[in-house]
Amino acid sequence: MAEEFPPEALAVFEEIKAARGIPDVNNFWKALAVDPALLRRTWESLSAVMAPGALDPLVKEMLYLVASMTSGCAYCTASHTAAARAKGMTPAQYGELLAVVGMAAETNRLAEALRVPIDPQFQ
Repeated sequence: MAEEFPPEALAVFEEIKAARGIPDVNNFWKALAVDPALLRRTWESLSAVMAPGALDPLVKEMLYLVASMTSGCAYCTASHTAAARAKGMTPAQYGELLAVVGMAAETNRLAEALRVPIDPQFQ
Protein backbone atom coordinates (compact mmCIF):
# COMPACT_ATOMS: atom_id res chain seq x y z
CA MET A 1 0.00 0.00 0.00
CA ALA A 2 2.86 2.41 0.77
CA GLU A 3 3.81 2.41 -2.92
CA GLU A 4 0.60 4.30 -3.69
CA PHE A 5 1.91 7.45 -1.99
CA PRO A 6 4.60 9.82 -3.23
CA PRO A 7 7.89 9.88 -1.27
CA GLU A 8 7.13 13.38 0.08
CA ALA A 9 3.89 12.07 1.59
CA LEU A 10 5.60 9.00 3.03
CA ALA A 11 8.09 11.29 4.79
CA VAL A 12 5.23 13.18 6.46
CA PHE A 13 3.56 9.89 7.38
CA GLU A 14 6.77 8.87 9.17
CA GLU A 15 6.77 12.14 11.14
CA ILE A 16 3.14 11.62 12.15
CA LYS A 17 3.74 8.01 13.20
CA ALA A 18 6.81 8.99 15.23
CA ALA A 19 5.07 11.93 16.92
CA ARG A 20 2.00 9.91 17.82
CA GLY A 21 3.64 6.55 18.46
CA ILE A 22 1.35 4.78 16.04
CA PRO A 23 2.03 2.06 13.44
CA ASP A 24 0.06 3.72 10.63
CA VAL A 25 -1.56 7.06 9.84
CA ASN A 26 -5.32 7.38 9.71
CA ASN A 27 -7.39 7.91 6.59
CA PHE A 28 -7.45 11.71 6.89
CA TRP A 29 -3.70 11.92 6.33
CA LYS A 30 -3.84 9.36 3.54
CA ALA A 31 -6.53 11.42 1.78
CA LEU A 32 -4.36 14.55 2.03
CA ALA A 33 -1.45 12.68 0.43
CA VAL A 34 -2.89 13.46 -3.01
CA ASP A 35 -1.18 16.83 -2.47
CA PRO A 36 2.01 16.32 -0.45
CA ALA A 37 2.45 20.08 0.07
CA LEU A 38 -1.06 20.30 1.56
CA LEU A 39 -0.34 17.23 3.70
CA ARG A 40 2.86 18.78 5.08
CA ARG A 41 1.29 22.20 5.65
CA THR A 42 -1.70 20.67 7.46
CA TRP A 43 0.48 18.43 9.64
CA GLU A 44 2.78 21.32 10.57
CA SER A 45 -0.14 23.65 11.34
CA LEU A 46 -1.97 21.03 13.39
CA SER A 47 1.20 20.19 15.29
CA ALA A 48 1.75 23.86 16.13
CA VAL A 49 -1.85 24.51 17.19
CA MET A 50 -2.14 21.37 19.30
CA ALA A 51 1.34 21.72 20.89
CA PRO A 52 1.60 22.39 24.62
CA GLY A 53 0.57 25.90 25.48
CA ALA A 54 -1.72 27.89 27.75
CA LEU A 55 -4.52 25.36 27.25
CA ASP A 56 -4.01 21.84 28.47
CA PRO A 57 -3.98 19.07 25.82
CA LEU A 58 -7.37 17.65 26.88
CA VAL A 59 -9.02 21.08 26.69
CA LYS A 60 -7.56 21.63 23.22
CA GLU A 61 -8.84 18.25 22.08
CA MET A 62 -12.31 18.92 23.52
CA LEU A 63 -12.41 22.30 21.76
CA TYR A 64 -11.42 20.61 18.50
CA LEU A 65 -14.19 18.07 19.12
CA VAL A 66 -16.78 20.82 19.63
CA ALA A 67 -15.66 22.62 16.48
CA SER A 68 -15.91 19.34 14.57
CA MET A 69 -19.40 18.66 15.92
CA THR A 70 -20.68 22.11 15.06
CA SER A 71 -19.12 21.95 11.60
CA GLY A 72 -20.93 18.67 11.01
CA CYS A 73 -17.80 16.68 10.19
CA ALA A 74 -18.55 13.07 11.16
CA TYR A 75 -14.96 11.96 10.50
CA CYS A 76 -13.42 14.71 12.65
CA THR A 77 -16.00 14.21 15.39
CA ALA A 78 -15.16 10.50 15.59
CA SER A 79 -11.42 11.11 15.43
CA HIS A 80 -11.36 13.85 18.05
CA THR A 81 -13.76 12.00 20.36
CA ALA A 82 -11.27 9.12 20.35
CA ALA A 83 -8.35 11.54 20.86
CA ALA A 84 -10.09 13.31 23.74
CA ARG A 85 -10.85 9.99 25.40
CA ALA A 86 -7.21 8.98 24.96
CA LYS A 87 -6.17 12.23 26.67
CA GLY A 88 -8.44 11.47 29.62
CA MET A 89 -11.92 12.77 28.78
CA THR A 90 -14.29 10.97 31.13
CA PRO A 91 -17.83 9.89 30.28
CA ALA A 92 -19.08 12.63 32.62
CA GLN A 93 -17.03 15.27 30.79
CA TYR A 94 -18.29 13.99 27.45
CA GLY A 95 -21.88 14.18 28.69
CA GLU A 96 -21.41 17.77 29.87
CA LEU A 97 -19.70 18.67 26.60
CA LEU A 98 -22.69 17.33 24.67
CA ALA A 99 -25.07 19.28 26.92
CA VAL A 100 -23.15 22.52 26.34
CA VAL A 101 -22.95 21.95 22.56
CA GLY A 102 -26.68 21.20 22.41
CA MET A 103 -27.61 24.19 24.55
CA ALA A 104 -25.37 26.54 22.56
CA ALA A 105 -26.89 25.30 19.30
CA GLU A 106 -30.39 25.93 20.62
CA THR A 107 -29.75 29.38 22.07
CA ASN A 108 -27.69 30.45 19.06
CA ARG A 109 -30.56 29.58 16.74
CA LEU A 110 -33.07 31.35 18.98
CA ALA A 111 -30.95 34.51 19.08
CA GLU A 112 -30.52 34.42 15.29
CA ALA A 113 -34.20 33.68 14.59
CA LEU A 114 -35.31 36.49 16.89
CA ARG A 115 -32.60 38.82 15.57
CA VAL A 116 -31.68 39.81 19.11
CA PRO A 117 -29.58 43.00 19.07
CA ILE A 118 -26.19 42.75 20.75
CA ASP A 119 -26.14 44.42 24.17
CA PRO A 120 -23.73 47.38 24.38
CA GLN A 121 -21.73 45.78 27.21
CA PHE A 122 -20.94 42.80 24.96
CA GLN A 123 -19.41 44.95 22.23
